[in-house]
Amino acid sequence: MPLPFRIAFVGVDHPHGAGWRESLQNLAGEAEITAIVPCLGGTTHSLEERNAAARRFETVEQLIAEGCTLFDGAIVCLPNSECPSAVTTLARAGKHVLVEKPGAGSAADARPMVATIRAAGVAFQSGYLWRYDEGAQRLRTMIADGRFGRLISVEMGWVTSDVGRRGAAHYLFDPAVSQGGFFNWLACHWLDLLIYLSADSIKAVTARVGQFGAVDVEVEDGGAAILELAGGALATFVGGYWLPRWAGEVLWTIRGSERWVHWDPQRAKTAGVLTIHGPQPQFQAMNEVFAIPADDTPGYGGRRTMALLRDWIEAARTGRDCRNSPESLLATLELLDAIYESSRAGKRVECDIGDRLRS
Repeated sequence: MPLPFRIAFVGVDHPHGAGWRESLQNLAGEAEITAIVPCLGGTTHSLEERNAAARRFETVEQLIAEGCTLFDGAIVCLPNSECPSAVTTLARAGKHVLVEKPGAGSAADARPMVATIRAAGVAFQSGYLWRYDEGAQRLRTMIADGRFGRLISVEMGWVTSDVGRRGAAHYLFDPAVSQGGFFNWLACHWLDLLIYLSADSIKAVTARVGQFGAVDVEVEDGGAAILELAGGALATFVGGYWLPRWAGEVLWTIRGSERWVHWDPQRAKTAGVLTIHGPQPQFQAMNEVFAIPADDTPGYGGRRTMALLRDWIEAARTGRDCRNSPESLLATLELLDAIYESSRAGKRVECDIGDRLRS
């Protein structure tokens, strides 16, 4: 059995930091945190006692200079303004990296980071955990298998707690730190997943983002986008920080010439439900409700995050790519850029965005 994969955790008090560390607890014997770099103002308010003895460093540069032999890879949970520089420093030192999404505020900010990762040959993983969801995988297989026939439309929605829940002063709503708002922080999950599920490129974007809620904020709190896929399908997304309490609603509907499917990823007491409606070749129509057993795995994202972490560790040991690649992260940022550009300009923006891996 190989020795545990040693991890430096960068960004202790990130909103998802504690969740990632709890997920790592499920990998006892496979992975361990051996170093921490608090960042985010240097606070360690959420640091667990079990990780308190890990070697502590003030900066990523100090981690490399004084603790390079302590870790194999790093989980980087930093704001968009700091993430690319930290990841680049780690990759140049030959360290594998797992980066919280979206990884940067724009594609331009991410491209040097991606180039460095590829030049260094290190394993890269990102926090787009829905690529590891069982329901999502089943939808991807349905599409690839031709069970939808001709893909016609994809409807996506994600509505969650309003800006007031975190407070408008949070760095997520500071354009100097995060650059974008709701689309950059949350809508990016579904936009990334659309590219992955459809295995198609996006040829044009029409979008309107802005402030629609009651709390004044300098970044967008939501909006809507129409995405034209190269194969002819039309995808739509509507969502925002719009609910007046801690809550969330997510949904997908995929329609094709031969079937349509409603996906409820967060149905209570399940790990997602697929309601499938298919053709009626004779007397009985194809109808099925497929429920995935509930996931009680502790940590951020349950089973899907466990699969994501294991994929990263295996990639570090074998040299292959993870399901999330540097190029797929870059493609999602390119799509976000196109959405913001369309909204600013008030027009349809042509593009060519897909999950292009290195050849």
